[in-house]
Amino acid sequence: MAKESDFDLPQLRTFIAVATSGSFTRAAEQLGVSQPTVSIHIRRLEEFVGRQLLLRDTRSVTVTDNGQALLGFARKLIRANDEATDYFTGPAMSGRLRFGAADELAVSELPTILRAFRQHHRGINLELVVTQSGVLQRRLAANHLDLIFINQAADTDQGQLVRRDRLVWVGLERAEIEDDAPINLVTYTAPSHSRHVAISALEAAGRQWKIVCNTREVNGLLAAVRAGLGICVLAQSRIPDGLQQLSGRFGLPHLPDIEMALLANPRAAQGPVEALSRAILNLPVTPIRR
Repeated sequence: MAKESDFDLPQLRTFIAVATSGSFTRAAEQLGVSQPTVSIHIRRLEEFVGRQLLLRDTRSVTVTDNGQALLGFARKLIRANDEATDYFTGPAMSGRLRFGAADELAVSELPTILRAFRQHHRGINLELVVTQSGVLQRRLAANHLDLIFINQAADTDQGQLVRRDRLVWVGLERAEIEDDAPINLVTYTAPSHSRHVAISALEAAGRQWKIVCNTREVNGLLAAVRAGLGICVLAQSRIPDGLQQLSGRFGLPHLPDIEMALLANPRAAQGPVEALSRAILNLPVTPIRR
């Protein structure tokens, strides 16, 4: 790798967008640039590091081992740049930010998000609501929230894409399901995207099912599955300790991808919204293994 040059931040942002979305097209849409621009950025970045970062075919994009390594460095560089920009551009931000996060975030990304944001924006009074994505969308539309981080169906084209993930069946490692037995489902109360996806997939596959536990929050969902009451649907990156991915076993049907996205209230103060959005977009993630 050439020593006289530095990494190009726009190229790194493009690489992060492609790696997390799994698509050159979606990365272009997320960044607001053309697809040829994305391709040029990736090609120049690969030439600069002298390594192949992505494996591409007509259907998918996979991050190589070298790409995985660069992804961590790229996020650190972008984060440092954004923090320096925040520090030296104008007075420290203050005010109120009403933030809503999908329930599953409470056991995964949320603590890291809040810790990073509070460290650099102590003057902002952060009001937090944690509940299901559909409820958060209704509160945003009613002007009760300024920014929400939600789960939504893939390719919805709403808000700003944070990353794309795969929905999978999850249960105990020792789970046993008979071929002709109904699938015992542990799920959120309706309306719920994961509930709808699970039922639709089972019915399309001709599998019988029954809901053995309804819950409004993720801790209840996980407790029921850990107790062996049934199986649930989660994003692949959010499978907690003690539970196992069951997709590909017991003839369980394939599930679609899901998107984690940020939706902002256009009536909210944009400074705090953009600051928290950057903190979320800079989070390390585990790309999907296809």
